[in-house]
Amino acid sequence: MEKRRRDQQAQSFKDRLSAFAKEARAKAAELAPGIERDDMLRKARQADTAAHLNDWANSPGQQPPK
Repeated sequence: MEKRRRDQQAQSFKDRLSAFAKEARAKAAELAPGIERDDMLRKARQADTAAHLNDWANSPGQQPPK
């Protein structure tokens, strides 16, 4: 049986999502209006939403089910 690879990430999940969203917006700014630009902006919004959900899920207010 193979051992599972466990690599540590250099940046936190939130930081990686934020960096991705920033890069996607920068690429979208360089593109002409159209499908590709809309797709890049959609991906940036999805990354922002994922970061927000991650913050919510990991907030100290969350309690384990009883």
